[in-house]
Amino acid sequence: MTALLRIETSQRDFVPDPIGDDEAAAMFRAAVNLFRLWRLTDEEAAVLIDLPARTYARWKAGGIGRISRDGKARLSNLMGIHKALRLIFTEPQRGYDWIRRPNADLGGRSALDVMLGGELTDLMRVRRLLDAERSAW
Repeated sequence: MTALLRIETSQRDFVPDPIGDDEAAAMFRAAVNLFRLWRLTDEEAAVLIDLPARTYARWKAGGIGRISRDGKARLSNLMGIHKALRLIFTEPQRGYDWIRRPNADLGGRSALDVMLGGELTDLMRVRRLLDAERSAW
């Protein structure tokens, strides 16, 4: 049996900095604008961010509270979805409309239908689909 060699490195593995509270608040404000462009109801938006509808409405009005680690991950994925759509579609409105269109890669469901499943993994699924589309270029 061959022994494995241990390789020592002087650089530590890349670990991204956690999303700070100020950055998360900025992402929340951007998400509110994005939800308007996607024509979401406050109830739908609350599901995507995993907040009670009343809390979402209060935060939307400017009283942003503490955003959890899960909430930060959700916002990060939503920003990634938005970025991917802006890169894929030259006309922004086409990207906004794509969210509601049935998609064969999502089993005939729209990206919004998938994301409204309410789990972080639902957002990640849509983001991975779009990232795969971009990398296929």
